[in-house]
Amino acid sequence: MILGDLRLLVDAVGVCLIAAAQWQIGCWALGWAQRRGLKRPLLVLLLCAALWLSAGLALSFPRTHLWFGVPAWVRGWVCGSAYVWAFASTGAWMTYAVWRLARRLKPAPFDAGRRRLVRAAVAAPFALTGFGVFVERTNFRVREADLPVPGLPADLEGLRLVQLSDIHLSPYLSERELARAIDAANEVRARLVLVTGDLISVAGDPLDACLRQLARLRAEAGILGCLGNHEVHADCEGYAARAGARLGIRFLRGAAEALRFGSAVLNVAGVDYQSVRDKPRYLRGAERLVAPGAVNVLLSHNPDVFPVAARQGFDVTLAGHTHGGQVTVEILHQTLNLARFITPFVYGLYREGKASVYVTRGIGTIGLPARIGAPPEIAALRLVRG
Repeated sequence: MILGDLRLLVDAVGVCLIAAAQWQIGCWALGWAQRRGLKRPLLVLLLCAALWLSAGLALSFPRTHLWFGVPAWVRGWVCGSAYVWAFASTGAWMTYAVWRLARRLKPAPFDAGRRRLVRAAVAAPFALTGFGVFVERTNFRVREADLPVPGLPADLEGLRLVQLSDIHLSPYLSERELARAIDAANEVRARLVLVTGDLISVAGDPLDACLRQLARLRAEAGILGCLGNHEVHADCEGYAARAGARLGIRFLRGAAEALRFGSAVLNVAGVDYQSVRDKPRYLRGAERLVAPGAVNVLLSHNPDVFPVAARQGFDVTLAGHTHGGQVTVEILHQTLNLARFITPFVYGLYREGKASVYVTRGIGTIGLPARIGAPPEIAALRLVRG
């Protein structure tokens, strides 16, 4: 509950900052328009902008678009454009506000060079957001990482896995863009492919197209996966599992599959999304999926279950959910992003005792259709002794 309350507080602060920024920007714009005799047309424009931003906020909730009969693609464009403007304009407003405060605290004579620098700083959030939307959002990278397993059997040493997660096939990610990521994953030539949830974002997104692309993945041991919170929001967990099975993709819903490689067994277990609101009940009953004598891998969309998984006997946990922060900045050697309010396991490899978890940044985006400081990735993983 503490994490949930903290997240609500962060969301509330964010909404207040956005509202304050839009109010101040509107006041500045009206003052400019009044001096030029354009107040009435600008008032109409500002009213339309307020309705657009309000619609973007309202439609950002998972099933709101269904209540109003709004197609998923319309919802995506309205929310995406509203989030892009809100993020960039609020950043610009905060930059300008800090400069105004500094100037009041320490007045200085007019300096044209300093004024140009301030203008560049105010424009920077728009440039950064544009880069995140149009360049970094689809800059798919293959990220290689080793997964250490103490006492790893020789026949599993160097076993190559591919992990795909947080695809979010939607207006923010086209099927053609996903196909590029699938092609890159196939070039890894992994022996097993693992998918850790969030195939789409909301009900009405092209789930069948996503599954069709995932079925193009090639690995001799097949494709296994688990489902994420957005399958829960879209109420499509059952359909995704059935349709995936017809295409050769097995989503493990509280189940495990033992795969033999030579004389060694890799036991892959999967669970449905474990909500942070149910933290005291993380992985309840999952210990029965652990196979004695095997190397046990757990697929869980939410990485926050890792300490419980380690106690239950899973050697490796693979997760996504965080998008690596999606928008992340580094200040004084500290990485800052909203995902840190959900879990300490945001991105990369973490260890606890003999167990480890790898959290991938995933492929797609949610909310803001941008990646800043957290590019999308295809995780190419290798089991090693350690």
